[in-house]
Amino acid sequence: MEQVYWIIFGVLAVIVAGIVLTTAKDGGVVSGSGPQLSAFLSLRNNYVFVYALMMAGDWLQGPYVYALYQHYGYDDIGRLFIAGFGSSMIFGTVVGSLADKHGRKKAALLYVLMYAASCATKHSPTYGVLMVGRLLGGIATSLLFSAFESWLVAEHFSRGFDEKWIGDTFSKAVFVGNGLMAILSGLLASYLVDNLSLGPVAPFDAAIVVLLLGGAVIYASWPENYGDNAHAVESVFTTLQRQFAVASGAILGDQRVALLGAMQSLFEASMYTFVFLWTPAMAPKGEKIYHGMIFACFMTASMAGSSLSGILMKRFKARRVLQEADASAADATKVGADATLAAGKDVVRGISLNGQIQLIAFCVFEVMVGVFWPSMMTLRARFIPEETRSTIINMFRIPLNLFVCVILYNIRLELLIRSNPTSASAPVKAKKVGEEEAALLAGSGGGQREEDGKAAA
Repeated sequence: MEQVYWIIFGVLAVIVAGIVLTTAKDGGVVSGSGPQLSAFLSLRNNYVFVYALMMAGDWLQGPYVYALYQHYGYDDIGRLFIAGFGSSMIFGTVVGSLADKHGRKKAALLYVLMYAASCATKHSPTYGVLMVGRLLGGIATSLLFSAFESWLVAEHFSRGFDEKWIGDTFSKAVFVGNGLMAILSGLLASYLVDNLSLGPVAPFDAAIVVLLLGGAVIYASWPENYGDNAHAVESVFTTLQRQFAVASGAILGDQRVALLGAMQSLFEASMYTFVFLWTPAMAPKGEKIYHGMIFACFMTASMAGSSLSGILMKRFKARRVLQEADASAADATKVGADATLAAGKDVVRGISLNGQIQLIAFCVFEVMVGVFWPSMMTLRARFIPEETRSTIINMFRIPLNLFVCVILYNIRLELLIRSNPTSASAPVKAKKVGEEEAALLAGSGGGQREEDGKAAA
């Protein structure tokens, strides 16, 4: 393997270790002593542990979603991915919004059951069953990115903890869940499939175990909380109608909420575009690149960013941190794009010089992703109304899911046209489309985030 990967990975690992040690030495955002601090640390550690398990259940699936569909012999795999994001946009928004009324703990447990059921469908080679699994996974993703955060924010403030402390919880949750768990889950999935030869469905079975373990912790240790207790008895339709009306009024009536939603949607859209295109950007002429090592570099960079966010939010306002992360991420992707356009005509066997420049730029982008999310979550906790928190967070994701569906549809259509120029709707050979489509979806991370992030988020 080329040394450049190990050099970049080593530098990032040293940076992460340095930031973690610095934070531990100066106490980070959280300081003080007494029963209130002990109670906060108990809540923080419980949430980070649960969030890590939930994200691990998501990340375990990522490397083998496409491989499993290909293993079953399907050619039009893009349609399954589109169904997942479409389900998150439509059904996930509706189901996620009910968490405010019926309870965030219940919504978290529903996530566990739905995602575990989605994993279980992977045992069937039937296309219809796999499609049901994608629909369930889409709904579960909406719950993952709304119910858990909403539960934490309500618990944090109901117990009278300092507002600044919540940023520390989000930083550690992103560090462990979106960074460390991504790397460990990838290694475990690879070990199950490659070393133990258990087949491409094994990571999904492991995900079920992890999800159920997290669900048991939620059931045993989480109290229930709600966003809206004022309307005790009403139909589901009435609840949804009122929730969306109140949420829309909050978004339109408060410029800060509207701008947060716009920034989240646009930043996540850039993350997913990056997910789909970093492979062809770094290997435009078919150069051999090590996807697994690059993915590890990306996730380590994200861990560096999430660690750094706690230090930055201690010294600067979260709004300033968010603005600088967004601008720096844009600069990093521009450098990567310029390196792609400047690529020479000569074909090299390994990663090219421009590819190395791109890798560094893309790692900077991932650092900014790691900084972005804790600061975004902190600002959402401050400005989004409690009674419709889950509803508004899910509404923020509607433009993102629509954008991703359009991108995936265009990728799928292009591949179909390439394979059979006379008819974009004609059946295509699994091998030809599979190789190209896999390159575009490689390194996508979790089952839906693909981050994730997590984007590599």
